Amino acid sequence: MTNVFLKGIEKRFGSVEVIRGVDLQIDDGEFVVFVGPSGCGKSTLLRLISGLEHISAGDIYIGDRLVNEVQPAQRGVAMVFQSYALYPHLTVRDNMGFGLKVRKVPPAERQRRIGEAAATLKLDALLDRYPRELSGGQRQRVAIGRAIVGHPDVFLFDEPLSNLDAELRVHMRSEIAALHKRLATTMIYVTHDQIEAMTLADKIVVLRDGRVEQVGSPRTLYENPANIFVAQFIGSPKMNVLPADAAPLLAALPATPPSAESVGVRPEHLTVVSPGEGVLRGEVTLCEYTGAVTLLHVALDGGHDCLVIYDEREMPGVGSVIGLRAEGQNLHFFNQHGQAILASAHST
Repeated sequence: MTNVFLKGIEKRFGSVEVIRGVDLQIDDGEFVVFVGPSGCGKSTLLRLISGLEHISAGDIYIGDRLVNEVQPAQRGVAMVFQSYALYPHLTVRDNMGFGLKVRKVPPAERQRRIGEAAATLKLDALLDRYPRELSGGQRQRVAIGRAIVGHPDVFLFDEPLSNLDAELRVHMRSEIAALHKRLATTMIYVTHDQIEAMTLADKIVVLRDGRVEQVGSPRTLYENPANIFVAQFIGSPKMNVLPADAAPLLAALPATPPSAESVGVRPEHLTVVSPGEGVLRGEVTLCEYTGAVTLLHVALDGGHDCLVIYDEREMPGVGSVIGLRAEGQNLHFFNQHGQAILASAHST
């Protein structure tokens, strides 16, 4: 069993505190994604787990071992970097086997492991090529293969797809998901892309300013965000957040929760209706046609803006006045501190 347990983890660079009291349990075989905006501390947290950075306070356990003072090579982890970090003068075969050679693994065993990893990653025909002869996706597979051959207890991925184009990112995402299913090994993955997080993760850890904002499954974070930050970070396009007094117009609610300062509703949960009495009204200012749907930008009466996903063939034109409605159970209420609150008013 290889779980990872972080207890009270802090990291300071001089007087700058970048990780602030992180507690986290990652279970054996889980695919956990650290997500958050640039500078939130997600890559630093990954490097602390790997041992490439030293913690300032707290404890890190990998399996049943306290690894605070254990060197990276002895932690049982393998890291895949954003930059691939391949040796340009070595073939694919030698890049994949380099770590094994350093650890004096016998040649026959090295070749067996390289062959297994190459077959898993469809690199068999590329073993004698050099990195300069490979595409970006092939280089990333070699970097993953180099990690696989070491038979690590935990895989660590630091934004591995950010250097790839959009189409290749989607393809590599599915390959990494399939790899996790085959290996059933604990994987921790860092990204700033919440779509990657939603599609890959068993569990997502949302970070902001070195703190954990919420931990949960993709569905939990989407349906029950703990605060406005998580609500707007998870989901694309992001959730609309409006003054609480918009809620009765949106869903014909008799009242809003007494402590509600704002109400959130996702663009996909808004329905366009006639702009009559008793509905939220606004003017369409921009239509973004994407093929499957259209994204409407709407300037609401009262000065707020919102986004609406519209899937009807005949779309309202720019300048049209429309009404907007939503189901009560799709509204999210937040207090003055931006924290989610529960209320019976969620249902109609």
